[in-house]
Amino acid sequence: MAERTATVASRVGLHARPAAIFAEAAGNQDLEVTIAREGEPADEALDAASILSLMGLGAEYGTKVVLRAEGEGAESVLETLAAILETDHDA
Repeated sequence: MAERTATVASRVGLHARPAAIFAEAAGNQDLEVTIAREGEPADEALDAASILSLMGLGAEYGTKVVLRAEGEGAESVLETLAAILETDHDA
């Protein structure tokens, strides 16, 4: 299983617009991607394509999150999604 840590860069955190952008991108992938706050057990990870899960994550600006995916191309998918999280969509 591939894993990538990213830091939420949007000033309002992973809410509303940034969450929608990220959820759409995660949903467009051929792999199932999960997201969790850094330090949380993998079995508590949430569906990264669910905007409700993302908003319930409570990830504020600067929060480190862990993305996980399994399958062919997982590393590339996680790099793409991490880049979305590490962009300030509120600027």
